[in-house]
Amino acid sequence: MIRIMFGSALAALALAQAAPAWADEVDNALAAKSRTAADRALDEGRHPADVLRFVGVAPGDTVADFMAGGGYYSALLADLVGKKGAVYAINPTRFYNAEEWAQRVAAHGNIRPMAVDPRAMLLAPGSVDTIFTHLNFHDLFWESERFGFPRLDVDGVLANWFAAVKPGGHVIVIDHVGPAGDPREVTERVHRIAPENVVSAMTQAGFVLEAQSDVLRRSNDDLSKNVFDESVRGKTDRFMMKFQKPDAR
Repeated sequence: MIRIMFGSALAALALAQAAPAWADEVDNALAAKSRTAADRALDEGRHPADVLRFVGVAPGDTVADFMAGGGYYSALLADLVGKKGAVYAINPTRFYNAEEWAQRVAAHGNIRPMAVDPRAMLLAPGSVDTIFTHLNFHDLFWESERFGFPRLDVDGVLANWFAAVKPGGHVIVIDHVGPAGDPREVTERVHRIAPENVVSAMTQAGFVLEAQSDVLRRSNDDLSKNVFDESVRGKTDRFMMKFQKPDAR
């Protein structure tokens, strides 16, 4: 189900429908023999079929998987964009496992891992059709000396995204629902972000909220708990949004 949730201005947006296209391709990607047992074990909580149909990438597309982690979605997106497409899997160097990514690339030759300083997680202008970020938008507001993650210029990062996405292209944001409040304080405390803070930041950067889905929503999540708390880990309330860069025409 796709719906608009925040405020009168957003309520005025036309309700968008989930794209039914590419259903077979999504099913084929999820059934691929190259998928690992570890990936398949995460499927139940992540609803990848619903997510990928919402994302709606097409063969030949170039996708940036921003802070791709171990590459769960990078591999699936790589199957969907095909040999004529590419997936740039961007990770901070501190969180990059070279052996793990070598296996990903061996199975998907169109994946391009990028291990860089967090402040260098940047993309060339007009280089991608879609930016996808799964459970990491809140990390734009995070900083940690312990984990070697410096304070980022969030406006600068989002300005780079706006320049990098082709006109008419999209940014998909999936993240843990957080309480209202300063996103840096909320992220530091619980590694979550309020959905309205994402809408505000992305709108300020020039993107337009096109659609959102409640397929990952959970009404029984305690938003005061850190997402790494074992009582909620893997079971958090999550939002999914699709933003578009307006066509220049």
